[in-house]
Amino acid sequence: MRVLVVEDERRMADALRRGLQAEGFAVDLAYDGVDGLHLAREGGYDAVVLDIMLPGLSGYRVCERLRQEQNWVPILILSAKDGEYDQADGLDLGADDYLTKPFSYVVLAARLRALLRRGPTRRPSVLTAGDLRLDPARRQVFRGDTEIELTPREFALLEYLIRRPDEAISKGELLEHVWEDYDGTDLNTVEVYVGYLRRKIDAPFVRSALRTVRGAGYLLAGDGG
Repeated sequence: MRVLVVEDERRMADALRRGLQAEGFAVDLAYDGVDGLHLAREGGYDAVVLDIMLPGLSGYRVCERLRQEQNWVPILILSAKDGEYDQADGLDLGADDYLTKPFSYVVLAARLRALLRRGPTRRPSVLTAGDLRLDPARRQVFRGDTEIELTPREFALLEYLIRRPDEAISKGELLEHVWEDYDGTDLNTVEVYVGYLRRKIDAPFVRSALRTVRGAGYLLAGDGG
C-alpha cells in the first residue's frame, strides 16, 4: 500500500519512512503543505499521514482542501499538538484519524491498516443540503450567501439531521443524541426546537427543508427544500 507522509522535520520524516517501510508500506515524503497537497491530489495514494504545523500550507488546510475537492483519501493526522480542540478541529475538517507525538510505530501501522480496510469514505468538511451549508469546524450555517445565527442546541439538532438527509428520525432518537440530559427532557422539546429551526433556515427563504413525517419524526430534505 502506498502512503504519503507530509512532515517538515526531515529526521522525523525519514524515521517515519523507515518505520512504515518495515511494516510493509511503500512511502513517499513531502516536506511542506504545498507539495503535500499536490502529491495527495495527483499521487493515487492509499492513505496520507499528515502533520499540522507545516510551512506553506498547514495540515488543517491541506485536509480541508482535499475534502472540498471531493478527494476522500484516508487521512491520519500525526501531530505534537495534543489538545482536545486540536484533535476536534482535525476530525471536523475531514481527517479520518488523529495520533499524537510521541507515538508507537506499531500503533501507527495498525491505525493505517484499519483505515485501509475501510477504504475511502466521504468525510466532507462542510455538510450540505442544497444551498443549506453547515460547517462543523467553524460552527457556521449558511443558506446561499446568508449566514444564519443558531444557538448551540439548534446547531446540534441541524447537524444531526443534515448528516442523515432524507431520513426520517424519531423524536426519541433526536432527544437522545442532541440533549445530554435526555432522560429528564420531554419529547415535546424536540418539537419546539424544530419550530425554532424552521423559522431560521426555512421561513425567511420560503423553503421547506425541515419536514414532519407523521408517526416517524422529522427529516431534512437532501435538496434543501
